[in-house]
Amino acid sequence: MIRRLQDADIAGKRVLVRVDFNVPMKGGHVTDDTRLRSALPTIQHLHDAGAKTILAAHFGRPKGERKMEMSLAPVATALDALIDGVDVRFVSDCVGSDVQQAASSLQPGGVLLLENTRFHPGEEKNDTAFAAELANLADLYVNDAFSAAHRAHASTEGVTQHIPGYAGLALQREIDHVTAALENPSRPLLAVVGGAKVSTKIDLLKNLVTKVDRLFVGGAMANTFLAANGYDVGVSLYEADLVDTAREILDIAGQSGSEILLPVDGVVAKEFKAHADRRVVAVDAIGADEMMLDCGPDTVDLLADAIATARTLVWNGPLGAFEIAPFDTATVEAARFAADRAKKHGLTAVAGGGDTVAALNHAKAADDFTFISTAGGAFLEWLEGKALPGIEALKDNEA
Repeated sequence: MIRRLQDADIAGKRVLVRVDFNVPMKGGHVTDDTRLRSALPTIQHLHDAGAKTILAAHFGRPKGERKMEMSLAPVATALDALIDGVDVRFVSDCVGSDVQQAASSLQPGGVLLLENTRFHPGEEKNDTAFAAELANLADLYVNDAFSAAHRAHASTEGVTQHIPGYAGLALQREIDHVTAALENPSRPLLAVVGGAKVSTKIDLLKNLVTKVDRLFVGGAMANTFLAANGYDVGVSLYEADLVDTAREILDIAGQSGSEILLPVDGVVAKEFKAHADRRVVAVDAIGADEMMLDCGPDTVDLLADAIATARTLVWNGPLGAFEIAPFDTATVEAARFAADRAKKHGLTAVAGGGDTVAALNHAKAADDFTFISTAGGAFLEWLEGKALPGIEALKDNEA
């Protein structure tokens, strides 16, 4: 079990909080404050308890160099505007005497945002000395950045070698939802996995087929599975070198009692562009010069039937080339159907990773899903069954 923030004695303590403030910016201004808002419950909890909050985050990939276009100073301004009654201070480094003084002078309820941790090479190298400097700023540590939990960096794992670590409220929410969906789900449990390549999701697929009752494979990766089943997919995107891997996954599913659902029809075209000439065909009737760019209506019906009978749904990836119309149709229709089942019929619908958030937002279905993770790589590695260093560190450290 992870140790949780609610279990920590934080009154009057300096608390180093790892947050995810790697937000979209344009012209020195934050253009989407979703990640800032996700950190507010933890920050508010610390403020109300009289803790002294020190926020640490990365921005972009400065590769250990000080690049001011990747400064977190604009983020401090945006965060300050979101928190009523609290002034967010900013300090232009994350370690050193000036930072130590700023942290020491914090009053109970105060909030300090440190400069980009990745301005220092010791962050991504998980350098012991750098981690110790970060830890020296505080009495205890809170990780509230699930999106960075799969990285063994100084601010996600190294600091816990020096001060006790706890999970923040946003991190807890991520862990609790994904764990409930995969480890102790209401069944039947259905997973929907889409996207372009099997190669990026081999571990994910192999893990899921041992846990779920049914797995629907969509997107271009479905073409590789169709090829594994002997279908001619024309000039569709697929990975010929992974056909045997697809067969292996099909075999694992059979041994585990999991059913894999594949497209039975598709929308095909001879060129990859918006509103290209297209037709709907069964998967055994794809022309030699055609590519499948979306699932067909019969496949959407098949998936809808699976969603309707499921009690838990885990979704990762689009079902077609959703970025270009009309090859977004299957993703939109299936996502909206899942959202409706979650809203009106008690389906637990959890989604995340890669293009998933963009696809569900595009479908205007995201708000009705039970939970959507914006964590990307960390969400995928969790679904793959891998241990995440930032999470493991919260189990091992003794408070």
